[in-house]
Amino acid sequence: MLTDRATPQTVRPDDDPLADPNWQEPEQPGERLSWFRLLFLILALGAVGAGSTFGAMRLRENAGTRAKSWAVPYVDVTLTPTFEFQDPDANPANDVALGFVVADRTDGCVPSWGGAYTLDEAAASLELDRRISQLRAAGGNIMVSVGGQSNTELAVACADQARLTEAYRQLVKRYQLATLDLDVEGAALGDQASLKRRAAALKTVQDERKAAGDPLAVWLTVPVSPSGLTADGLAAVRATLDGGVALRGVNVMTMDYGTGNSANPDMLGLTTQALDNTHKQLTDLYLRLGAQLTSAQVWSRIGATPMIGQNDVDTERFTVADAQGLATFAVDKGLGRVSMWSLNRDARCKGTFTNVVVHSNTCSGVDQQALAFSKVFAGLPGTSVGSSGRDAVEIPNRSSAIDDPTTSPYPVWRLTAQYVGGYKVVWHGVVYQAKWANSGADPSADDTAGAPNPWSVVGPVTTGDKRPTPTPNVTGVTNVWNPGTSYHRGDRVTYNDLPYEARWTTRGDAPSTDYPVDPDEAWAPLFTVPGEPVVN
Repeated sequence: MLTDRATPQTVRPDDDPLADPNWQEPEQPGERLSWFRLLFLILALGAVGAGSTFGAMRLRENAGTRAKSWAVPYVDVTLTPTFEFQDPDANPANDVALGFVVADRTDGCVPSWGGAYTLDEAAASLELDRRISQLRAAGGNIMVSVGGQSNTELAVACADQARLTEAYRQLVKRYQLATLDLDVEGAALGDQASLKRRAAALKTVQDERKAAGDPLAVWLTVPVSPSGLTADGLAAVRATLDGGVALRGVNVMTMDYGTGNSANPDMLGLTTQALDNTHKQLTDLYLRLGAQLTSAQVWSRIGATPMIGQNDVDTERFTVADAQGLATFAVDKGLGRVSMWSLNRDARCKGTFTNVVVHSNTCSGVDQQALAFSKVFAGLPGTSVGSSGRDAVEIPNRSSAIDDPTTSPYPVWRLTAQYVGGYKVVWHGVVYQAKWANSGADPSADDTAGAPNPWSVVGPVTTGDKRPTPTPNVTGVTNVWNPGTSYHRGDRVTYNDLPYEARWTTRGDAPSTDYPVDPDEAWAPLFTVPGEPVVN
């Protein structure tokens, strides 16, 4: 979990800790130039064995069109001692994510840094504005992260829509932001009202920036488990997209998996598993919203943020070797972003061995050289190209979409219809298929805990699709249905040139043309509708 204020350092020894006589002051990083950083990465990985050297070479060899992973580590702005992110000798990264902006403690609609500094106070006491200018002068850039685990997020604290919008607008203008990061976790994830307020405010600011020719990219940072996004996390992503935000990507916090019963969990394996499952979830979500993305396009909209070193769970430690593995995974998949929590922690803790559990905001709690994690990720070949918001996915307006039965390739979904497994329908411009028999379940809804959606998404309706043509299963039916005739069970008629059979005695009840024809209708269809599973 990402926090924005220092917590006391705690040491819990597995056996007696002794001071490490070999500990030395942190080493200084190399130049900021990206290719020098990449060369350093290759040489550094070579020192730990042939396998790592191969991984580093793969980073270099795959630095093509798909290898655009952007390294943007977090910096805890208000933590003491102040991390000099603008200093090339202290920060190997080119770009940084500054956290966290939260609600002011006296006025929830006013942005503050960690609840401790107003924006003006941060400029005066932390020299924040000046340090940002220095970083940019050296070729770097920032994004600002709003939210975090501690304090209260702006959209939660501020119920005034106009003032909330102004708070985001103020941040973007003051820090000349091209990218804004929304870190939504804890109780804020389930706060539906704040999710809607946040989306509405962000959409307004994005629309303003787009009109001015200077688009704003928005990343949403949420928790993740090895099985993927949590139900609340997925709902938060959907609420943001439903609110009209042009979401650049979803950054998942690959940390604190809760594997306390495992003595030595595979953190890299858990992380790649979490990312693979997130990819599946987002692919499905975008399809449900009417946008069909390629696998590579989805990967480019996913970010990963590990907690380097010791995680909050005692047994979970993300090592430098894990970071090297994640960097290779990021390039292989074309991951859009790799962050880490945090640059403040990228150093070895003084006077401890690796079998000592250390939770600290200023050191990693694992055996490492100074800035080792930063140097690994700084070697990623991508930049913030594409973060301007110009390549955001356009989500169709589903609320105003009207499915036309004359052009839909399958029947339009009906609330009261009774569907069997395998049946295909169209709803809000998207094709779905029933995973099992169901009725009344909105195909476009997300899975919820304990109540998975019985519909799987197939893909959007295309302009070339046509109305489905039913296929009769029998021949020789010639009697046309007449409203004045009494029919008995087994009688057969045609209606709209399709054959039906009476289920019971009926008079005046026209055969249904709403597909599927429900079993409580008087007339059973003797034909098959496209998308209807064939029962042998």
